[in-house]
Amino acid sequence: MTERPDVMPFGKHPQQLVRDTRWFNSGPPPELVRDHVVTPTDLFFTRNHGAVPSVDPATYRLTVDGLVERPLQLSLDELRKYPAETVPATISCAGLRRDELMTIRPIPGEVAWGAEPISNGIWRGVRLARVLETAGIRAEAKHAAFTGLDEVEREGKRFGFGASIPLSKALAEETLLAWEMNDGPLPPVHGFPLRVVVPGYIGARSVKWLTNIHLQTAPTENYFQSHAYRMFPPDVDASTVVWDKGVALSDVPLNSVIWSPDVDARLPQGRVVVSGWACANGGRTIERVEVTSDQGRQWHRAQLSNSGNPWSWTLWQVELTLAPGSHVLTSRAWDSAGYTQPEEPAPIWNFKGYMNNAWHRVPVTVEGSATR
Repeated sequence: MTERPDVMPFGKHPQQLVRDTRWFNSGPPPELVRDHVVTPTDLFFTRNHGAVPSVDPATYRLTVDGLVERPLQLSLDELRKYPAETVPATISCAGLRRDELMTIRPIPGEVAWGAEPISNGIWRGVRLARVLETAGIRAEAKHAAFTGLDEVEREGKRFGFGASIPLSKALAEETLLAWEMNDGPLPPVHGFPLRVVVPGYIGARSVKWLTNIHLQTAPTENYFQSHAYRMFPPDVDASTVVWDKGVALSDVPLNSVIWSPDVDARLPQGRVVVSGWACANGGRTIERVEVTSDQGRQWHRAQLSNSGNPWSWTLWQVELTLAPGSHVLTSRAWDSAGYTQPEEPAPIWNFKGYMNNAWHRVPVTVEGSATR
């Protein structure tokens, strides 16, 4: 259910869709962001697992330890002495489009996200690789583990939200320690004073309020990687799950979403502009988006804009001529390796409601007398 706080926290837009008021999990309505390649900061989605911490930038320190030659303790001023880099990147919640999976089977205890927990930003900071090179990477290091300053409680324990990524991704040129977002200071709700930005990976790996980087031989055992963000087959549920049998989520899946028209829109007869976004995965790019209004008998190729960046979404649109009556607009994307999306969501249903990238469907009605 979407909730409306009396006053929208953290300077967010008053029309932001709030899915959880306790920790302020929210996303923008499509009509406010569909014309923006870069999502305005006041509309950027938020995903929190605890309260937003208050951090004093003067006393803040980032520690780098574990399998390093020279453990570090860096202030913000010291971090800013590194050469700064800018990376445009889309961040997406693993629960994107969970509401569609919920229509197949219940998914209790999870936020009922629609298509709103995804946004595209411009991030500025230092490449994580530069900081790790200063620390000196020991040969046995295979993973970089991150811990945030937020305090969460799970299974009777209190700890900071954490995640890890393979060392190869930590050393990739797109992976940042960011202190700016959209040409302004990083807002508190988005990780001030410092966050990791891991383009192409689920948002849970881009840890906010970063306090520690620990190089180690194996992935982190933090709850949010060892339990929460893991993928299981459709026959597993909360009563039968064996957590270490799940697959830890990393790359976001190839996906596309129709932004306009809205679900159940009533449209005039004739030409209709259908628009949306598409994201590739694995460092690939979007090569084609197609839309059908007749259950796949005929597909119409969309025009792409801002394509070519493997870390940012691609916006698209196409014009269709729709006769009076009911239609289901459906989109699918193809990436630069020739992969496309699964047709139906049922085979990818999972009891956590993650990674739904089935064809996106939007029912609409065209006004007028249907032809008989």
